[in-house]
Amino acid sequence: MAEFEEENMWGGYEHEYPESPGGGDHGDDEEMEDSSAVQQECIDAFSNTDFIMEPGVFSTLKRYFKSGGSPEVVVQLLSDNYMAIAQTANLIAEWLIQAGVDIKEVQELVERHLQDMILKYFDPKKADSIFTDEGELWLPVLEVALIAGCTSIFTSIITVVSNISIRFILFLISDAGHQGEITSVSTACHQIEVFSRVLRTSISSLLEGDEEGLEKNLPEFTKMVCHGEHTFLYSQLLMHILAAEQKGGANVKRIYQEVHKAALARGLDVTPITLSLSGASAYPRASQALASMLSRQALNPADITILYKMYNSNDAPPVEIIRSPQFIELFLDALYKPGAKINPEHRTKYVFLLAYASCVVETKKKGGRKAISKDELKATCNAIEKTHALCSENKGSSELVADVGTLFQCLKFPIAARGVLKWVEYVVAEPSYFKLNTDHTPLHLVLLDEISSNHLLLHTRILDLLINLFESTYEDLDVLVQLELRKTVLDRMVHLLSRGCVLQVVTYIKECVRKQETDISLIRHFVTEVLDMIAPPYTTEFVQLFMPLIENEDITGSLRSEDDNDPVSEFIGHCKGNDIVVT
Repeated sequence: MAEFEEENMWGGYEHEYPESPGGGDHGDDEEMEDSSAVQQECIDAFSNTDFIMEPGVFSTLKRYFKSGGSPEVVVQLLSDNYMAIAQTANLIAEWLIQAGVDIKEVQELVERHLQDMILKYFDPKKADSIFTDEGELWLPVLEVALIAGCTSIFTSIITVVSNISIRFILFLISDAGHQGEITSVSTACHQIEVFSRVLRTSISSLLEGDEEGLEKNLPEFTKMVCHGEHTFLYSQLLMHILAAEQKGGANVKRIYQEVHKAALARGLDVTPITLSLSGASAYPRASQALASMLSRQALNPADITILYKMYNSNDAPPVEIIRSPQFIELFLDALYKPGAKINPEHRTKYVFLLAYASCVVETKKKGGRKAISKDELKATCNAIEKTHALCSENKGSSELVADVGTLFQCLKFPIAARGVLKWVEYVVAEPSYFKLNTDHTPLHLVLLDEISSNHLLLHTRILDLLINLFESTYEDLDVLVQLELRKTVLDRMVHLLSRGCVLQVVTYIKECVRKQETDISLIRHFVTEVLDMIAPPYTTEFVQLFMPLIENEDITGSLRSEDDNDPVSEFIGHCKGNDIVVT
């Protein structure tokens, strides 16, 4: 026993590990304790399952030995009660990985179980002892957990429980640089420093990601921002300032508008805040007219007249005031939704304001003045008027053939193309549309091809429409007619792919194969059409998505020849010859 004390083999950990609730160096007070009582208390602790794994084991050992305890008893108790629960969990995890389970899946499995156990036994009152002399255990344990990358476990507690200690833990998580993991925690919204860090990290992630990442992460981001009026105002004000920057400003503005849209979907009345940030407060009449229409989600001829007069004057308000996605959608519904009626006396005003919001360009000059460019205003108004007239006449596909040239010319204007796309969405959604239409390729689908050729930013919306048509059921149509219709829709997807929407289209077709709910002949048709269109060089991302379709014997088996002189074999040979490996 003297050798242990001289070499300080236990005491070396005295300050490295926290003391157990009953442990610690009590100095002169400890010497006065009854040795047998101290030993019994320590023995009770040693008898706990896996006590050797507890952070307070060394201080308890030191206390036990100082009271004259026997080393043999310690060894016996610690070994007999060592069940190796943690080590067994690690061993099972290793077995799962060796058996072929993905390491990320195993890690998520372990973390989910650990989170469930923590939430089951978590005691907020005991946790709050972090701020008392009895709570020294929490801080070192938390620091170790953060270093070990277990922040997600603590954030799971924060989403369920909110008390003093939890808010302090949240601050430590943020201070340790893990704020990216607490974007969904409402508690963060009550601490300006933490919320600012989380907001900065979230916006950076959204800006650095692609369109798919934006759609995936935006719901959690908007949920956090829309937690309350204070978080919405703070976030929108910050993004409004960032949107004015030349570098990346347009992308921030997109996020800004998506958050506004999400807030409206949640039933929040954020219109006054948005109008104030857009500068509408400097123009009380315009602000009042806009607020009235946006709050009711409906256009009003009287308010439209007020805005028309203001924007048709020499001292027009900033175009930013009416360039709200919500406001533009109301115009598009009024002009292009089948069955919508507009008083002929006011139609010109509707067309003018929609054109003004979509094409007028304002640039700031020295002294705060602004230069307004209306070069495209007249042509845009004409395009909107012509497309509105054609769409409102309720003509069939055969009747519209004579006006195809006019439509194609008007579709070169982005806002007219957006309006026609909305009209097509309504028309093809009618249950009887494909039943009554006998054309192999209905004119409305041809219009989608023309829109995708002219406007890259509408590709995602067009693809969503095509996917909806492809997956719809047409019970009134014969089975073979349904098959031909889906082939026609696939041809539209192939055209969309040819215009640059490559990865999104191939990803969807690959998902169709995985679900095994699509006729294999349709997938074969798609692959054949794509092979006839593409040529090297190919990007790695495209090959990784397309190769599983090519190598599927059920899809391409009938397309191959014995001498390998076919598009399928040539594609595979090119990829392998250029070391484009599918991971």
